[in-house]
Amino acid sequence: MRNRLSPRSANLRRWLMMLGLWALAGLLTACATAPTGSQRLDNTPRIAVISAFEPELAELLPQVKRPQRHRIHGVEFTTGTLAGKEVVLFLSGISMTNAAMNTQRVLDHFNISHIVFSGIAGGVNPGLAIGDVVVAAQWGQYLEVLMARETAPGRHAAPDWMQAELTLPPFGMMHPRPVEVRSAAQPGIGRQFWFPVDAHMLKVATGLTKLPLARCHANQCLHQAPRVQVGGNGVSGQAFVDNKAFREYAFSTFAANVLDMETAATAMVAHSNGVPYIAFRSLSDLAGGGQGANEMATFMGLAAANSAKVLVAFLNAWP
Repeated sequence: MRNRLSPRSANLRRWLMMLGLWALAGLLTACATAPTGSQRLDNTPRIAVISAFEPELAELLPQVKRPQRHRIHGVEFTTGTLAGKEVVLFLSGISMTNAAMNTQRVLDHFNISHIVFSGIAGGVNPGLAIGDVVVAAQWGQYLEVLMARETAPGRHAAPDWMQAELTLPPFGMMHPRPVEVRSAAQPGIGRQFWFPVDAHMLKVATGLTKLPLARCHANQCLHQAPRVQVGGNGVSGQAFVDNKAFREYAFSTFAANVLDMETAATAMVAHSNGVPYIAFRSLSDLAGGGQGANEMATFMGLAAANSAKVLVAFLNAWP
């Protein structure tokens, strides 16, 4: 004859069964949202939409239709449609390392056809103003450098064996260098400084130069209406630049319109994987070239909104 459980034991057994089911459900959820290796979360061809930090992505997430969220090693990816296109949106995180790591992560776990970056940046070209949106034709890394030996007070010399690759003028001891790169198309080790955006994507972006942009945001207004600037160069590096002398150097050396802390890293990962990319960067500040204090805290919201507007217009125009 089977022994009968006391009411207390029966309740304990039910609670243990429920805890087991909850644990199993949590495990299944974790497996679904945090894949290991390069497991795909879905096979729908998508455009990866990247922003560096929260205020930039906040302009885009409310516009996503049918959003679904996935978490991979702490990074949240939102799939859905934006401007009628299948997308996955996420934050790269600030810095070149974060941008490279999470760009590769989205390529590993989603079926990515193209990459677009939307965010704010520092203006380098004195012909551009805060609020303008820059769509550069190519991106390079301005802090991929040799820090040369000081041979006399204020004088620096590079090793003879490195001279051939130091084709750009230095900023003090810092000599810009091309970066070592490999790709599926060219597996041998090569070196290059510039990573061009996709020519077709850039051509579509040229049709957005007349797009009206916001002049005011959160009670802050600019003296002139911002505009979209397509073409030219952008540079990225592991530094927040708020220095007039370096701003002038970046413009004269790289003919840069804009500088930031992520895009060139994403560009290099896109190149390595053979995935087309483009970036939309709106000027939140003048990288140290303004008359007063750095302007980013004042105009970050306006710049993020303008960059997001151009990106959505691009997606609407994208075939």
